[in-house]
Amino acid sequence: MDFALKNGCQAVRVNLYNGTNSSFEIRNMQIDTLQQASENSLSLQLYVDGRFGSISTNRLDIKELEKFILNGIDSTRYLAEDKARTLPDASLYYKGGGNDLQLYDASFDSVNPDDKLALAMRACEEIMGKDERVISAESSYSDGNNSRYMLTSNGFEGESSDSNFSVSSSASIKDQGDARPSSWWYDSSLFYDSLVKTGIGTKALERTLAKLGQKKIASAKMPMIVDFMNSGRLVSPLIGAINGSAIQQRNSFLLDKLNQKVTGDNFTLIDDPHIPKASGARYFDREGVATKRMPIFENGVLKTYYIDTYNANKLETERTVDSPSILTMPLGNKDLDGLIASMDKGILVTGFNGGNSNSSTGDFSYGIEGFLVEKGKLTQPVNEMNITGNMLVLWSNLIEVGNDPQLSSSWRIPSLIFDKVDFSGM
Repeated sequence: MDFALKNGCQAVRVNLYNGTNSSFEIRNMQIDTLQQASENSLSLQLYVDGRFGSISTNRLDIKELEKFILNGIDSTRYLAEDKARTLPDASLYYKGGGNDLQLYDASFDSVNPDDKLALAMRACEEIMGKDERVISAESSYSDGNNSRYMLTSNGFEGESSDSNFSVSSSASIKDQGDARPSSWWYDSSLFYDSLVKTGIGTKALERTLAKLGQKKIASAKMPMIVDFMNSGRLVSPLIGAINGSAIQQRNSFLLDKLNQKVTGDNFTLIDDPHIPKASGARYFDREGVATKRMPIFENGVLKTYYIDTYNANKLETERTVDSPSILTMPLGNKDLDGLIASMDKGILVTGFNGGNSNSSTGDFSYGIEGFLVEKGKLTQPVNEMNITGNMLVLWSNLIEVGNDPQLSSSWRIPSLIFDKVDFSGM
């Protein structure tokens, strides 16, 4: 940082990163892939005479770095001037003092590679030979740890570390004709001891067998349950629409909607970044700005946008934080089974197969698969159907929220019930 400032920069941000990861992939009880990698990198964001350049390298020899930085500064001077490129106001930075968020497993390096391989093998073994219709079984174990350090020339210094572990499995089976249903399951954790190590393959096979006999049913407008594994897919277009770049480019169906009611009363979404031992927890964003608990949507009212420094300058508005940390919703009193039992007739969606949402209008069309629900029971697997509509209308028709978010995810969105959804089938 000092070298860059002495050689022509008016401001600098420095990021150091170190990470390692490993993975073991199994196919039909045979090792398919083994991988281990480590990475070190240094990146600098250079602010030179009203211009902005970003450079990075993994060659950390001091003499090479000096030449690298000088070349970066010279190159930045060739770029167009952009006065919106600045560091954040120093008053917004995280100042320290928070309790340890407990995101790093100190035993990470002591996990035996043989144990990692055994977990992947066990998940595959739980599928192979358990049903004569099984065509293939795949499983994997993966882990990683990451450490980051950030320094800016206007007063921020911070670091963070985290670890992660996961086991996943998928199965494919033979059905009637050319049908080959498949499904998957996984578990992940920041801590090895908390990772679910058995039953992953069994659950994947169970989910696959439930798809036997999938077919379209008649088109209709009816209620829809989206399970907790897929509910985040319907939140994603909303988050995209409140991103600073979408607002600045006027490519958002939530443009100029701040502090307005845009959905029904049942929709409240909160960014809660300081939950200990939770994926996505952080005290500062990618620019060092302090995070805080804040409502995103509150009883249908849009309360904030995610605006980084660049877009805040372009829009001449206040900066917030650059992206979501941990998304949560106030929970209801039923899990997925309870939501199914409460439905007279509708469709449970257990997967989305392609489709898109228009970022300007909020209109969407998604392929779905799942189950017909009749009188509180799953009666028919369905696939090759579509749902269509508008995101704001859909979320205005949210009628119930479950109590079963996937706690290993940073988007803790539970199972949800929406009313009056257009399904296209036969």
